[in-house]
Amino acid sequence: MVISSGAEVSVKLVKSCERANRKMVSHVRILIVLNLLVLSGCTLFKEPVPPVKEPAVAEVRHPLERLSPSAYPAFTDDMNYEGLDKSIKMSLAYLGRVPGDRVFVFGADSYSALHMIRSMEYFQKIIQSRPSSELIREMIRKDFLVYRSSGEEASGKVLYTGYYEPIIKGSLKETHEYGCPIYSKPNDLVTINLSEFSANYPNDVLIGRYAGQRVVPYYDRKTIENREIFKKPALAWVKDPVDVFFLHIQGSGKIVLDNGRVLNVNYHVTNGHPYRSIGRLLIDQGKIPRSEISMQSIRSYLKKNPQETEDVLNYNPSYVFFKFENDGPLGSLNVPLTPGRSIAVDRKIFPQSALMYIKAQKPVLTEDGQLSKWEEFERFALNQDTGGAITGPGRADIFWGNGAYAELAAGHLQHRGEMYFMVLRP
Repeated sequence: MVISSGAEVSVKLVKSCERANRKMVSHVRILIVLNLLVLSGCTLFKEPVPPVKEPAVAEVRHPLERLSPSAYPAFTDDMNYEGLDKSIKMSLAYLGRVPGDRVFVFGADSYSALHMIRSMEYFQKIIQSRPSSELIREMIRKDFLVYRSSGEEASGKVLYTGYYEPIIKGSLKETHEYGCPIYSKPNDLVTINLSEFSANYPNDVLIGRYAGQRVVPYYDRKTIENREIFKKPALAWVKDPVDVFFLHIQGSGKIVLDNGRVLNVNYHVTNGHPYRSIGRLLIDQGKIPRSEISMQSIRSYLKKNPQETEDVLNYNPSYVFFKFENDGPLGSLNVPLTPGRSIAVDRKIFPQSALMYIKAQKPVLTEDGQLSKWEEFERFALNQDTGGAITGPGRADIFWGNGAYAELAAGHLQHRGEMYFMVLRP
């Protein structure tokens, strides 16, 4: 999974207090007015008061708009159906763990988990027969409702980026060669779900630590990287701090030990600080042209300018803590991701595990593995992950798998396309 979203503790607490204070003042004012009314026998309202004209309510812009069948996309697919079948099984595994009456929201509509399961099983049965594009298109038009993401407000498109599973050499012990830690969740990190305190905060989660009788923000990246201040045990050790940083961005990876043993490390929790892009920092500082920014160009710049590495990486205060898993990589649904089929989107506005259809671009490589060009593609996918930088209806992240092609695609993909969600007609 990509780096998880985290709320900055101090800001959230201040906002919560401000909202509470405003409510208290409002309640006091109401009580004063009521007391005046009782004491005066309502003489304040002897003359008729003209009704206040309410301002017109703006039309709600849903992140998903239901389409008429005539507006459905072409429903072609550039991959074989084996990976799609596997990815559907993963979503079904997730749906099998949630209550059957849980609601999944598609714009202005909603469906139960049981209906989501019926949708998956129906679609899976069709693709297991290896249908032609014409047959699957006809089936979807007849039996499925399709919703289009509203995309970015300016363009109406969805900006696609990519992520992958890095494979890094490492050790279970700190050595002269392996001196950069991959940390597990610290014991002093606490997570507070504000929805358990009030319905006014349905999606607000605070991450922090105790300082006496107070909860304060957890340490930022710069503090955690200071080994004299942050003295916690590490899961594993690797050679390069830049490798650790990009492992945080990707959210999961594999650590290959010297004896050949492979360890799956997966996202556990963040420190709660907001994500800040070091790529944008280097663009703003004139270090890398906007047209050339990529994971590869950032790596290259830091390799040539090692004296800047610490300051550049610490510009992003967000930090990810990991855990070992038997399988991986795992997305936010705690199921294995499928290369090319698993997508990360904003889980606050899009239905998790749902069937998707995406229109984006993919890289074409030369024989020696260099980027040759980009070509458009369309395929079915599933919403199985999320990420700290993936917010709003105009953002999506494609999981590419691991290996050289996956790393290149994940590092360079920044193209706009379209995104759809599908569900069986009730």
